[in-house]
Amino acid sequence: MISRRAKLAFSIGSLEDAMSQAASIATMLFYNQVLGVSAALCGIAFLIASIVDAMSDPLVGAWSDRVQTRWGRRHPFMICSALPIGVFFYLLYQPPDLSEQGLFLWLMCVLVAARLAKTCFSVPHSALGAELTDDYHERTSVFGWDWMVRLGGGVALGVIVLLFIFPSTPAYENGLLNPDRYAHLAIIGAILSGCAVLVCSLATRDQIPYLHRQQTDATSRGSYQGALQLWRNLSTLLRNPSYIAVCLSWLILAISGGVIAVVATYTFIFAFEFSTEQMAARDVIRLPGIFLALLLAAYLTRLLDKKYTVIVTIAWSAFLVGLPYCLRLLGWLPENGTTALFVAFFGLWLMGFLTLPVVPMVIDSQLVDVADEHELQTGNRAEGLIFSVRTFALKLTGGVGSLIAGVGLELIGFPENASPDQITESMVDGLLYMMGPLYYVIVLCGLVFALLYRIDKQRHEEILSQLEERRALADSQQK
Repeated sequence: MISRRAKLAFSIGSLEDAMSQAASIATMLFYNQVLGVSAALCGIAFLIASIVDAMSDPLVGAWSDRVQTRWGRRHPFMICSALPIGVFFYLLYQPPDLSEQGLFLWLMCVLVAARLAKTCFSVPHSALGAELTDDYHERTSVFGWDWMVRLGGGVALGVIVLLFIFPSTPAYENGLLNPDRYAHLAIIGAILSGCAVLVCSLATRDQIPYLHRQQTDATSRGSYQGALQLWRNLSTLLRNPSYIAVCLSWLILAISGGVIAVVATYTFIFAFEFSTEQMAARDVIRLPGIFLALLLAAYLTRLLDKKYTVIVTIAWSAFLVGLPYCLRLLGWLPENGTTALFVAFFGLWLMGFLTLPVVPMVIDSQLVDVADEHELQTGNRAEGLIFSVRTFALKLTGGVGSLIAGVGLELIGFPENASPDQITESMVDGLLYMMGPLYYVIVLCGLVFALLYRIDKQRHEEILSQLEERRALADSQQK
């Protein structure tokens, strides 16, 4: 059993992503509505950053699988990423005075640099979590702690962002449209992100002696042999039905989350006319689910196993998250500005977010099971490569999801620097369609792939039994 202190030390690193997610509600709004960059250009910038992620995440993952230092395989990457993460966070929200094209290039370049810095932390960090325990249910607990801190930190930071960094003022009824407040976001976010990475890296040093060691022999450490081994690992994974199922379902769900993250802010401001103080409720209502997630994940995975836990919780949560937008399209929600609307909208979201945190916890646990199966098939530990899809998916939320949102905003003719008198009923309906029906279609595609996952508890016990025999034989031969 891994100690709670070790779980907490590992989980602190997720505060970096929590800060990014809390700030992400403002990123496209800042460049589109405050600085005047078209939504399509913003979406393209996010897409380019995601393409870089698609190449860099598996390369960094494979590199961290193979490197050998006295600080282990993961920690050198994690420590060296702290300063760049903080610097590029600051630059993202403090661009110079440029034209629209110049701001587009700035956004694209800073996003790419920020994502590369984040990759050097998040991929090794995820792989570190995969190495902390071999127990089928304990690894759900490890990533449960990680997601509790990530989501709980996201709630706290989201409330801080909306209530304290972007409060409503007489000049700006919605504080997210106040350009002067983005300097505060840049400074606070940069300091917190860099410190979270550094604290996590240093606090988990004592786990280094207990982590898995790469089984690759010395003759395979050259560049050619390393590339060959990377190709063999990739080709094996791409033939693994369970890995493909997790990857595709997770990536598609991330895209749906990206659409929600961007378009929800627009709908809150322009379709439902919520203030920033009211918008803070979307973070607060996540708290019950976060507190229940560990217990609920443990109960459901024992009752339904991991595969059906993911499917059931995704279906329930997605239905309730998209429901308010469908009800507004049908004219079945109360009018704007009423308490009844606030209660109805966030009441539905509260029930949806009760189970949503279970999904990423269990998916992370599934990826570790895949890592065990991969070791059985190839003899290599490849947590870094395997978990690159996890970190890529988290960043894809702000990539393809933002591109879809940006293109959608262009298609409905949503203006830059919009004022209320410019917003037509058809524009509002377009926002609601993206958040309701389109969201449902994307999630349904993810559920189809989730059904293809094959590793259950019995299969995992067989894998571990064979691995233990192989490791024992290797140890006896070395002696």
